[in-house]
Amino acid sequence: MTDHTSPPPDGAGALDFCLRLARAQALIVRRFDSILGNLHGLSFGDYQLLYHLQRAPGGRLRRIDLAERLALTASGITRSLMPLEKIGLVARQADARDARVGYAVITEAGQALLIHADATAQALGQELLQDAPAEQLGALSAVLGRLAG
Repeated sequence: MTDHTSPPPDGAGALDFCLRLARAQALIVRRFDSILGNLHGLSFGDYQLLYHLQRAPGGRLRRIDLAERLALTASGITRSLMPLEKIGLVARQADARDARVGYAVITEAGQALLIHADATAQALGQELLQDAPAEQLGALSAVLGRLAG
């Protein structure tokens, strides 16, 4: 029986992967920003925020939990939410039992916009990864999941 596990990468191999990952991330964000912005008026960051809210129980998350999911600081999430609140895609909701806790809630308008943006985002994701075999995507997704926590 053969062992199918590979040894961990050396320092240069790990650094090369991280540099390529950073470049790919920047290019992916730029493509999503362009397409989502042109078709739906959303940045990729806005889309991700709405995506996480829509999938949360009751369409709401504590602001600190949303910040965690998006790898943002508390002030970063506040800056990201403000424009979406102003245009009615997201609302604030206080906790009835603890005034210190605030929730971000996706509105009906936010949900309607996300339905259309989701179709666009899925099509773009499929276009970007059309040449990648599914088993490679699964393995890479596992690695990225470990990196992201």
